[in-house]
Amino acid sequence: MTEQFFLYDETEETKTRYVSFVGENQRFDLAIMQTGRYYGKSIVMDIQGSRFAILGQDDLAEEGYLEFAYNLSEEDAEELRSFLQPIL
Repeated sequence: MTEQFFLYDETEETKTRYVSFVGENQRFDLAIMQTGRYYGKSIVMDIQGSRFAILGQDDLAEEGYLEFAYNLSEEDAEELRSFLQPIL
């Protein structure tokens, strides 16, 4: 058996917020983890869709990013963006 090679193995305390809301077309069930690991960005997990992304304000402003990361329509991505902007 070969020896495992770790790039890193660290433990960190995080703050996690669980939130669920209903948009015009779909329900959003999110877990938002705040950590110091990603330069002030948060890990936003879509629990129902089994997708996640590391997001900050710059990512929210990037055209098409939420649509791609969470496989959303433009309208649904705008609802998610509107929710996330004040809290990220």
